[in-house]
Amino acid sequence: MSPATGNAAFPVLRLRGVRCIWSAGRHNAFTDLLRHRGAWWCAFREASEHLSDDGVLRLLVSTDGARWRPAACIARAGEDLRDPKLYALADGRFMLLAAAAQADGETHQTCCWYSTDGLAWGEAQPLAAPGDWLWRITRHGRTSLGVAYRTDYPAPGEWAMHARLYRSVDDGPFECVRDPLVAEGNPNESAIVFDAGGTAYCLLRRDPGNALFGRAVAPYEDWHWLDCGRRIGGPHMIALPDGRLLAGVRLLDGGERTALCWVDAASGRLHECLALPSGGDTSYPGLDWHAGLLRVSYYSSHEGRSAIYLAEVDLPL
Repeated sequence: MSPATGNAAFPVLRLRGVRCIWSAGRHNAFTDLLRHRGAWWCAFREASEHLSDDGVLRLLVSTDGARWRPAACIARAGEDLRDPKLYALADGRFMLLAAAAQADGETHQTCCWYSTDGLAWGEAQPLAAPGDWLWRITRHGRTSLGVAYRTDYPAPGEWAMHARLYRSVDDGPFECVRDPLVAEGNPNESAIVFDAGGTAYCLLRRDPGNALFGRAVAPYEDWHWLDCGRRIGGPHMIALPDGRLLAGVRLLDGGERTALCWVDAASGRLHECLALPSGGDTSYPGLDWHAGLLRVSYYSSHEGRSAIYLAEVDLPL
């Protein structure tokens, strides 16, 4: 089914409840959420500050979405691990994707880890070229896509970002197939989803400009881009069974907040449908829809310390 469009497709959502599920670290942020093997798994970075060189990756697990317990903690000496993403592989294993930032703050290596149970993880394996931050990947059939961004430093104190498209077939190596994918406006964080027919849709953050919404068909090398009309941060996006696209983002207009937005696939515009309890340092939601209930992991400092929250949103289809 193709993504729905029109105002009738963009209802306001109802927040059922929200709870803090972790606040033990000094700075807890940058979440992702996965349902796998009958449980929910939440991954995030724990560090001393938002921008520091001591980040580790922590995982929590819950069988009911209410009670959470620590499952694993991954660290690498001399590296800051950032922005974890969780995936369930076809063979039942877990995969964790993140960026390892060197102490200079300007050198990154995208890495992945594998686990059979979500508790014990193997050694990090490099993914993508050095310096390419492959921020999130999405699979449809035999094909996996992801947008990597890199920061170049043409002169001291100056930087410029551009985005590249990576593709993998049958879980093989990720290879760059479009460079640049987008070069203008400092593109960086992204989310890709597919519809039932295999068309890919991409929500792409830019700084300081508006986000872009892109569309492409296989082999996903030629993209058509639309201006979303809003600045966002930390984008995530899912395609619901009825074809609608729902995004979780940080919105910067009218007060910084983490919010859910319907995505109009025809115009690329974002329609805010629910602002989550949040403020200050906040963003990077993980999204999981299961049995009519949307669960959203995110971080926020609206109650003081930056902490991890889990929201439950009624989303019947």
